[in-house]
Amino acid sequence: MLTRLRRTTQNHIIRCTCCIRSITTGKVKLPAFQTMMDVAAVVAAAAGSRGIGYDGKMPWRSLPGDMAHFKKVTTTPPSPGLTNAVIMGRKTWDSIPPKFRPLEGRVNIVLSRKGAAGVEGIPSGDSSAEENVLVAASIEEAMDKLERRSNLGSTFIIGGGEIYSQGIQSGLVKRVIYTNVKGLPEDTKFDAFFPELSEKEWDCVPLDSKENAENEDVNRAAKRAKKAMEHVDAKSGLRYEFLEFIRREADAPTVSSTESDSSVQSDAIPEGPDVNPEEMQYLEICRDIIENGVKRGDRTGTGTLSKFGVQMRYSLRGDTLPLLTTKRTFWRGVAEELLWFVKGSTNANELAAKNIHIWDGNGSREFLDSRGLQHREQGDLGPVYGFQWRHFGAEYKDMHTDYTGQGVDQLADCIDKIINNPEDRRIIMSAWNPKDLDLMALPPCHMFCQFYVDTEKNEVSCQMYQRSADMGLGVPFNIASYALLTHMIAKVTGRKAGDFVHTIGDAHVYLNHVDALREQLQRKPRAFPKLKMKDGKEFKDIDSFEYEDFEVVGYKPHGTIKMKMAV
Repeated sequence: MLTRLRRTTQNHIIRCTCCIRSITTGKVKLPAFQTMMDVAAVVAAAAGSRGIGYDGKMPWRSLPGDMAHFKKVTTTPPSPGLTNAVIMGRKTWDSIPPKFRPLEGRVNIVLSRKGAAGVEGIPSGDSSAEENVLVAASIEEAMDKLERRSNLGSTFIIGGGEIYSQGIQSGLVKRVIYTNVKGLPEDTKFDAFFPELSEKEWDCVPLDSKENAENEDVNRAAKRAKKAMEHVDAKSGLRYEFLEFIRREADAPTVSSTESDSSVQSDAIPEGPDVNPEEMQYLEICRDIIENGVKRGDRTGTGTLSKFGVQMRYSLRGDTLPLLTTKRTFWRGVAEELLWFVKGSTNANELAAKNIHIWDGNGSREFLDSRGLQHREQGDLGPVYGFQWRHFGAEYKDMHTDYTGQGVDQLADCIDKIINNPEDRRIIMSAWNPKDLDLMALPPCHMFCQFYVDTEKNEVSCQMYQRSADMGLGVPFNIASYALLTHMIAKVTGRKAGDFVHTIGDAHVYLNHVDALREQLQRKPRAFPKLKMKDGKEFKDIDSFEYEDFEVVGYKPHGTIKMKMAV
């Protein structure tokens, strides 16, 4: 299998040698999962034993038809203009002949605990090649790096055995492109295997790719058969078939449909003792809004279904981080935006430079002009969140001005009270400044928070009031952001994180998010991950934190669900 990998390209799929197609032979129609941040595996394995390698090599000679199949699968993006990615272990990278490294036409991500220093053959001096070869310490870090790319297509895991197992067991891999190799000699040896795929968890269907085969003698009429077409390699006589394994959403509930006055479909919510009850709060509110919400117009012209006055509570104890699991939450975006708030910055270009584009729309020339801010430089959002947190009351000039010592530093004041006057009932931070509202690109949605210290348990909790909440797109971000802020404040005050309480005024679902949320409602919430902060670092104050100080452990979400932001 490793020999075959030498001529492959990267994707969000775990690579089975049975599933690769040549990019030069035409388009491959891939499943819709590729429009989401799910991962697939591509692998070629021996029939029966699932053997994939021996002594660092593939136990059979290269199969040209399978190689062409692999190449096409991993290089063909779901949409024009996108680039696929392949994730592989360091040994798999080493097995690729230098002249074929990196696999062209794909972003190559090599997993190595030693970092780039532990990986040989990484291009240097060629900026284009360097951009398409990344090194990550884990699959989680690899996914985080990929989320930074705006033109990402599909992602494929292509080996080796340990990486396949991690992807399968974590639940990250939803699809396996599998080449089932038959006719190997009985004495063929293996020391590496692809993990077993249980019939209870996976459906297997034929994947016909005859058009990509080379050096084969195949009955074309078999293409119409229900069972997989069997290919024969002319040189070796080995037979192989292309299969696709699709993970069943066995925990998805049955969706009951009834017609209401608003013609909104009713969605069942997962139940059971192992369902994450805190994420269920969020799902139940979304379902209630979709089924019973008031239809209202809005600033963007999109239209919403809305409910007034809802609340959720999340425990942060034991380093818990409530990153929603029924769809992947953009963790790096959450953390970097919060650090940007804490910094007091109002420059959206700083986030865009890190490939975080959540403020691009509100900082665009067109949007600023629509707000009467024609004099404002593009990306200058005005006295928004961070400015109010750190410089409330100061006169705003532009995003380049140094405001040190100006206005009220509400965040620092809250931290001081948590340390020195923990029973104070005025540990409050507000982003809502009526005097500055017309100067802001967007008035604050999450506008007000209060901190509460339980001196007996040495815990600090936070309640945030949000006047307006986009339940589909914004709220998962907001939950994670204020949970992280509470953890950070607990760290610098010598306390533990308690609860995050999220209170919302106008909780709404945009009409163009309804279908996406119905899909999300059918997914079973998983356990929240843990947040670890860098060992050995002394966090003296709230400004000491950097993105690299955070590690999210055990985040196993369902795939991303795309939703368009209303601007």
